[in-house]
Amino acid sequence: MYGFKTTLQGPFANAIERVTEELKKEGFGVLSDINVQATLKAKLDLDYLPYRILGACNPTFGNRALTADMDIGMLLPCNVVVRQEADQSITVAFMDPVAVMAIADQAAITELAGEVRGRLERVRDALT
Repeated sequence: MYGFKTTLQGPFANAIERVTEELKKEGFGVLSDINVQATLKAKLDLDYLPYRILGACNPTFGNRALTADMDIGMLLPCNVVVRQEADQSITVAFMDPVAVMAIADQAAITELAGEVRGRLERVRDALT
C-alpha cells in the first residue's frame, strides 16, 4: 500500500475545509491545491466529480528531509486526495510517507517518514 484513507459525509467544500484545518493542527500547510476536476474539464472537456490534490507540508519536517538529502524534494510534499464518490460520499486519501520515502533508503529519512505518517494518521483519525 502507498496510502491510507477515510470516508466522510457532507458537502465537498466542507470536506476540504475540515481536511485543511486538521492538517493545520498537525503543523501542515497546503502548499499546492490541484483541482483535477477543473483541469480535466478545461483541457480535455471531461466531466469528473470533484477531485482535489492537496500538497501538504510541515516546514519542520520538510527542512529535516532536505537537510538529510537535497534531492528528497522530488518526493515532496505529502499528497492528500479529497474526492467525491458517485454515492456522494467523500474519500480522503493520504500518501504514506513511509512507503514513498523508502525509495531514498536512508535511515534518517525512514525515521522522519514514520513521524510524518503518525501525524497524517492523526489527521485521518480526527476526520472520522
